[in-house]
Amino acid sequence: MQPNDTQPKRGRLSRFFKRLLHIVSKPMKSDSGQGGMVVHPYRGYGSRKEAYLMGRVFRQAGLGRAIPRRGPLRDTADVVRRITRRGMADVEVHVRLGDNVVTVITDHDGYFDVHLPIKVPVADDVAWHRAELHVVARDESPLHTYANIYIPPPNTDLIVISDIDDTVMFTGVADKLRMLYRLFVEKAHHRTAFPGVAAFYQALHVGKHGEARRPILYVSRGPWAIYEVLEAFFQLNQIPVGPILFLREWGISLRHPWPRRAEDHKHALITRMLSLFEDLPCVLIGDSGQHDPEVYTRIVKEHPGRVKAIYIRRIGQKADRERAIARLQDEIRHTDCELKLASDSVAMAEHARDRGYISDNALDAVDRDSRL
Repeated sequence: MQPNDTQPKRGRLSRFFKRLLHIVSKPMKSDSGQGGMVVHPYRGYGSRKEAYLMGRVFRQAGLGRAIPRRGPLRDTADVVRRITRRGMADVEVHVRLGDNVVTVITDHDGYFDVHLPIKVPVADDVAWHRAELHVVARDESPLHTYANIYIPPPNTDLIVISDIDDTVMFTGVADKLRMLYRLFVEKAHHRTAFPGVAAFYQALHVGKHGEARRPILYVSRGPWAIYEVLEAFFQLNQIPVGPILFLREWGISLRHPWPRRAEDHKHALITRMLSLFEDLPCVLIGDSGQHDPEVYTRIVKEHPGRVKAIYIRRIGQKADRERAIARLQDEIRHTDCELKLASDSVAMAEHARDRGYISDNALDAVDRDSRL
């Protein structure tokens, strides 16, 4: 019996490490093993007036001739290259979106942060726009690449801002290894995302009549280093993609050896997005395990009328935490925003349906997805 028991486990572990290795090495594939300067832009977002885009420029080693083009050995070599690569400072990044152009300079870690005023209108019949990036550094050949930027169409009626950890996926913020095992070994759509999340977020994205194309912006306190893992998670679980906004390398430095507080990060990003999208109302989604209810309630008070609903996924049932959230519900009861503490996606979807944010058919889809 023991060989039969251990062999499947070894096979699952082997698949886990191979798939994890491939995902972690994926950002290195774009240089075809040549090394030198590379650029990695992240998905951007914007309005009809301005757009935002982040990314990083690296210098990385090339592959030796003995390394095959594909397979575990190539992936291992690419992981080593990823670990040893370094951000390039003072590099010019020229960004063009339609007829709008701006130039930025990378910081000491190689990051660039683009704020692009849109003075010449972009097409309003599409939501995803392609920005051109031309990267120039001393003693390096110029690079040309592209980045996707989400700009909601003119008829957008709502924006959705969501936490990721313990809101969309089962993780436990400190339990990343178990999350990775679930993602790459077990059935991803059953084990990594909360039941009903995919259908609920799809419903929020398309709206009550199925044509809204609302932006969904995901906020995490994780580092940029897990960006590709989260991309794989969203694709495997069929959750609508959106810009994924992280702390910049956790904000760690010799002067500040600890990551910036997650609640400060979320508050700053949500405030920035509300300013960007001006008068558009929003829905905020988070969980009860950390500080989401407090941060979101603060946002409601600071931006009257902008937040139409807060959905908080119940993580655990500690009496003191339940009482704290009940007090927050009372604090905003006089507004038109309701803080909904929900044990599952169906309860959130029922409230969204009652508010007219999603359709009856979408609610049925969330219910079916939750039962899988």
